[in-house]
Amino acid sequence: MTVSLPRTAVFVGAAALALSACGAAPDDESTTTGGKSAATATSAEAFGGMDALVKAAKKEGTLQAIALPRDWANYGALIDGFQKKYGIKIEVENPDGSSQDEINAVTSRKGQDRAPDVLDLGSSFALSAAQQGLLAPYKVAGFADIPEGQKDAQGRWFNDYGGYISIGCDAKRVKTCPTTFADLLKPQYKGQVALNGNPTKSGSAFGGVWAASLASGGSFDDIQPGLDFFAKLKKNGNYTPVESTPATVEKGETPISIDWDYLNAGYAEEFKKKGLDWKVSVPSDGKFSQYYSQAINKDAPHPAAARLWQEYLYSAEGQNLWLKGYARPALMTAMEKAGTLDKTAAAKLPEVSGTPAFPTEAQQSKAKTVLGQGWGKAVAG
Repeated sequence: MTVSLPRTAVFVGAAALALSACGAAPDDESTTTGGKSAATATSAEAFGGMDALVKAAKKEGTLQAIALPRDWANYGALIDGFQKKYGIKIEVENPDGSSQDEINAVTSRKGQDRAPDVLDLGSSFALSAAQQGLLAPYKVAGFADIPEGQKDAQGRWFNDYGGYISIGCDAKRVKTCPTTFADLLKPQYKGQVALNGNPTKSGSAFGGVWAASLASGGSFDDIQPGLDFFAKLKKNGNYTPVESTPATVEKGETPISIDWDYLNAGYAEEFKKKGLDWKVSVPSDGKFSQYYSQAINKDAPHPAAARLWQEYLYSAEGQNLWLKGYARPALMTAMEKAGTLDKTAAAKLPEVSGTPAFPTEAQQSKAKTVLGQGWGKAVAG
């Protein structure tokens, strides 16, 4: 997570994205000596094995990613690790973009050589992209170990890393840091409470509203209490529309930030070096856990590199690098059983009790619709 706005930047319209694109996608598909196409390969085995995939990916030489800040869940180390291991350059466009920006880039640049190869999307956005037919089915070697309910049966998307919504607080600017959603309504926090983005475009902000709903009598079937909570927070003056980033925290603009625990925990280390005392707590009244999802653009300009990137992310090396970024990798349970989990990194995760539950696809789609219709009205004025 260098410090930058993590994947929740202001929405970039499809028209703007289209204007920045140029050229057509390469005509020559990556193939093995057997003539198999990487663009249609549903697994490394189907392409001829990992050696064949590596060879084809190296021939392409480039992987185009989007909305991956280096300081988000240790993505900097993952990018560097992949480049060093395979000699394939990763180009990251719009690192501060949102999940919706990623989908817009895919749709507006279809058939162009500057389209993104791979996507890292908030769960609800991955479902939406799959429904639009934008994603390629592909199953990594560890696909069977990804828990049920955290992957598409066809392999169009599968969860990669996740965490819990948490409350980060600058203890030097805030006398008593809030630890629950109920606390956030107290008058002492006037103008101090922020989200990491707009929940209609950002997965982390979306999770923040859902956590607030759970804390306010809502459920996976009813996110409306979360909207009502933020409407109340806005009305009493506690909510600030400034999108929280490490930069706004340092300036004192967003001393209280609702965000994923792995982001807040990662920021704490950075802030400590700069003299800030950043406290992180998972609110007991709104424990909401969710994962982000990996996916491959169905029309990826570099289909072999896109598939090799997925294999790297779901290797023990890749999963442990996410863990070192305070994120809980999708294969964490399987790796613990296999003895490949980085126990030192696991021990540093923010403490949370209980077993997390996850909303279904239908519940996520419904919540996204309700947010789209009601968020602007909830925080207007």
